[in-house]
Amino acid sequence: MKAKYAINLHKGLTSLVVLGMMFYYDNFTLGAWVYLALHGTYGILWLLKDRIYPDRQWEQEIPVYQGFLAFFFLAAYWVAPFLLISSGKIPPLPLVAAAIALNILGVFLHYASDAQKYFTLKYQPGLITEGFFARCRNTNYLGEILIYTSFAILAMHWLPILILQLFFAGMFLPNMMKKEESLSRYVAFEAYQKQSGLLLPKLLISKPPQSSGVEIS
Repeated sequence: MKAKYAINLHKGLTSLVVLGMMFYYDNFTLGAWVYLALHGTYGILWLLKDRIYPDRQWEQEIPVYQGFLAFFFLAAYWVAPFLLISSGKIPPLPLVAAAIALNILGVFLHYASDAQKYFTLKYQPGLITEGFFARCRNTNYLGEILIYTSFAILAMHWLPILILQLFFAGMFLPNMMKKEESLSRYVAFEAYQKQSGLLLPKLLISKPPQSSGVEIS
């Protein structure tokens, strides 16, 4: 099976799972509805992205058991809505506003940078040092972290934050390091590395180098 099947199944089921929790715990408060809107929409956007500009790393074939394991680990992201909805707690409005703001910013960075990467490499393969990647080498991961941070803070519990940290240490960071190793083979990468941050953008820098020579994954 393709790796994306487990991921897409999780993304597609999220809105149904959250809605099911709302019915089971009879919780239709502001926090529950906001969480459903944010995480449910994120899942729908992920499926649309997979149809319009899919990520090549999730197209690889994996054993079926690995697909089940991937789905199991991704299900840890459902801990946040469970804690929020089962507790009956209502997030204060400033927290709701912060979560929505983080989510919007994260969605913009994640999906827009992935679109830039996909269509740039499709028509002009090379080192992408402009646009979303001018100041940050992993804008897509930064966006995804902001998205899941918005979900975690709505739960008002330490566990979703810990889960996000584990995903960062076990998946995001290794993938970023793997890309760094791949890009380090190219002469232009050294200059690009000085002008951009691994995860956080370098804003107070001179004009970044022009594109030349390798895929940004």
